[in-house]
This record gives sequence, structure tokens and C-alpha cells, in this order.
Amino acid sequence: MNANHFIIKHASQEDIPALAAVERECFPAAEAASEEEIAARVHAYGKHFWLLFESEKLIAFVDGMTTDQADLTDDMYENASLHDENGAWQMIFGVNTIPSYRRQGHAGLLIRQAIEDARTQRRKGLVLTCKEALIHYYASFGFENEGISESVHGNVTWYQMRLTFPEK
Repeated sequence: MNANHFIIKHASQEDIPALAAVERECFPAAEAASEEEIAARVHAYGKHFWLLFESEKLIAFVDGMTTDQADLTDDMYENASLHDENGAWQMIFGVNTIPSYRRQGHAGLLIRQAIEDARTQRRKGLVLTCKEALIHYYASFGFENEGISESVHGNVTWYQMRLTFPEK
């Protein structure tokens, strides 16, 4: 991966169609956010989207709201107004990389940026849910498996993972 060709930025209204296209490419229909849901998220918390562009092409993104609620719940996916800019926890809803760009370190680059931003913003840490096959991947960034999540998003079994920053 040649970093000279890549740009990371936060989401704006102009990015919504590209975000929706990447989301559709990365998730089954039952799990993918609609373009309307993405638009509501960008409007509510565009600064909590990390987009990776290769030249002008969006190839990956990570997104999620901030909240004082310690666990990720399904209503957060559906209701962008639950975002609290001063929330203690950075939730991660999606880690999306276009299939032809996977296994090249792009998602990891964005996850590390989200972690660094949450640390800089003095959050308690980050929370995400993932399928069992990805537990080891997120553990490599310091996330700890807290077991099966209450989330039933997309009728899938999810595991809640948490990265907690040391208190200073």
C-alpha cells in the first residue's frame, strides 16, 4: 500500500452516494444501511466517519456515533439522533472495504485513525460488534471480546468487542 495515493477524511453530504454504494458492496441487504440511514448518520455525526480514498475513489470507510451508553444496541443503527458529541464511547457500526481492496491494510489504517481520534477526544474507548470469524482481527487492535452481543441486527450472531483506554 503506497500511502501517497490515499487520503483519509471525514464524511460530508457529497459523500453519501459513494458511502451507500460501498455499504451495499460490503454487507448483505439485511445488514447494510440504506442510503437514507447513511444520510442521517452523516448529518448527525459526519466527523465520526473515516473515509479512505484512492485518488477520487472511496475504497473503505469506518463509521459510528458517540454515546454515554456503554454497550452497542440495535437502536443506535436506526436512530442517528442518539449521537452525543460529548459521549464517553465511540461506537463503530461498520468497517467497510470494497472487496477488491481487502487484505491490503486499508481497514486497519482507518481503525487505527478512529482509535487515535477517540483517544485524542478523551473518550473512554471504542465498542464494536463483529461476527465470530473477525474476533481475532479486532483483538489485534486491542479490542477485547465481551461475548455474544444483545444485537440481532440482520438476524446474525454478533460479538461485542471493547477497547478501553487506560485512565490518566
